[in-house]
Formats: sequence, C-alpha cells, structure tokens
Amino acid sequence: MVWIQFALCMLIILFAGSRLSHYADAIAEKTGLGRIWIGLLLLGVVTSMPEMVTGVSSVALIGLPDLALGTVLGSCIFNLALLGPLDILHRGNPILSRASRIHILSAGLGILLLGITALSILGGESFSGWALGWIGLPSFIILVFYVLGARHVFRSEQQTHVVEIPTEPAYEHVSLRGVFFRFALTAGAVIGAGIWLSFIGDEIATTYNWSAGFVGSLFLAITTSMPELVVTITAVRMGAIDLAIADILGANMLDILAISLSDLFYTRGPILFQPRALVSEAHIITALVAIAMTLVVIVGLRFPRERKTFSIISWYGPLLIGLYIFGAYALYSSGMSG
Repeated sequence: MVWIQFALCMLIILFAGSRLSHYADAIAEKTGLGRIWIGLLLLGVVTSMPEMVTGVSSVALIGLPDLALGTVLGSCIFNLALLGPLDILHRGNPILSRASRIHILSAGLGILLLGITALSILGGESFSGWALGWIGLPSFIILVFYVLGARHVFRSEQQTHVVEIPTEPAYEHVSLRGVFFRFALTAGAVIGAGIWLSFIGDEIATTYNWSAGFVGSLFLAITTSMPELVVTITAVRMGAIDLAIADILGANMLDILAISLSDLFYTRGPILFQPRALVSEAHIITALVAIAMTLVVIVGLRFPRERKTFSIISWYGPLLIGLYIFGAYALYSSGMSG
C-alpha cells in the first residue's frame, strides 16, 4: 500500500510539473524579465516546494531531521545529474555551451551554501553554542548569502541584457493574471504532494528498517525532484536553455535555503548541530558530491565546446551521472548499515 501512495504522489507531482515551464515562459514574456531570473527564482521556488514542505513536515510533524536533510541534499545531486540526460536530449551543441555564463554565479553560490552545510554537520554538537535560541547560526548565514547572491545574479542579467524572450509573442491568448492563477494551482498540487511524501518516507523507513537519511537522500529526493525533471525537459524542448539551467541551479540554492526553514520549525535545537543519532554523517558525503558536481558544471560553462565529446553526450554528462551513482551507492551502504 505504501508504494501505491508513493506512486500516486509521483503522478501528482509529474502532472503539476508538466505545465510549470510553459507558465514560467509566459510570465517571462509578459513581464519582460529574463528567463534566467524567472528560472532561478520563480520557477526554482515552485519546483523546490516538495523539498521545502517535506523538510518542514519531517521535522515539525514527524521529528526526523535526518529525513529533512537527506531529502534536500539528495535532491541537489539528483538535480545536477539531470544535466546528463538533458545534454542527450539537446541536439547539436553541448547544452552548457548554449547557456549564459551568468549561471556560474548561481553555481558558485550553490557551492558556498553546500560548504557551509557540510562544515556545520561535520562540527555537529561541538558547534551547538553557535545559535540564536533554537536556530543555528548557519541558517542565518545561508539566508543572507542566498538573498545577496540572488540579487547579484539579477543585476548581472540586467546589465548584460541576457533576455531570451521570443520576438514573436507566443502567449497573447493568455492574460498575465490567468498565467499566475494557473501557476498557483500547480504550486498547490506540488505542496500537497510534498506534505504527503514526508509521511510516506517515514513509513518506508520503518517498514524496511532503513535509516531516515537514506530514504530522504534517495527515494524522497528523486520523487520531490520530479518537477525539475519534467520542467527542464519541457524547457529544453522549447529551446529555453537558460530557463532549464536556471531552474536546476536555482532549485539547488533553494533546497539549501530549505534547511534554514526546517531549522525554524525544529525546536529541539539547531538542525545542523544534532548528534549523530539524529543526523547522519552520510549527509557530508552528499554535500561534497554536490560540490564536485557543481564544479563540473562551472567548468562546462566556463569552457564551452562546439561539439559533444561522445557524439550524443558531452564529457560532463557521464561524469555527472557517475558522481551521482557514487553518491547514491555511498548513501545506500550507509543506509543499510544504519
């Protein structure tokens, strides 16, 4: 029965996510904002809602910080691994060669936020005094860096005039108000499925005697990343490369920001400074793998190539997929032993 519920949640997220890229592109056209900004913020917020809601409900309703962190960090590496299949889907040049270098700013910020998270988990209880009330200092630092970084990306896009709005209006038949309304409906469906997922994850962990971090880092991370998968595939097919890349990198930034939100609702102490019985060291592996994968993306953006290395896929595709498999195996081994 639990797997039927799991599949149903996945279908809801897939259905809602299938329309998000169209609505985001319409909003970009009608507001005059660039696809990078729309993908980074608006689209990233909605596709990250399952991780945010699952994280909050995992700590507030179930009391499992390990599940919350596993979902967030596992989603980061899964999102980055999506660039491999997307590169295959994108015919012609490597997909990162068609993307703006402004994405390097978002990727760099993602590495910074992941580094703060990894160091905080590594310090654990020894950093417990670095808190304001029950909220850890890293949560505030993550929030500040996210706001400043997003603001910098927006200014950089405006200064370089990176706007990929089609010359021919494609959404004249829909009003801006109507687009926002439909966008809100799909977001509501994603949020509802995200809440349900946290309970399903706990049931899976209990039934199969797996650690909460393992369930979050693999099963829930993949399911809650389904919106990113559907949205980015749709965006690539539409030719909106910057929208797809911005959604992946923006979603990762927001996933780390979700840790701060979960920390607010976890009143038993800073979520990143919990003892190993509550927060596994395996999350450090996930964070380091995510950092390595993001560095690969930065290299692909910084040194674009005209042709794909292996005919149908660029050099970074297999590397990203390989790093994800390595991280998943390490988490699987940790989860089975936990």
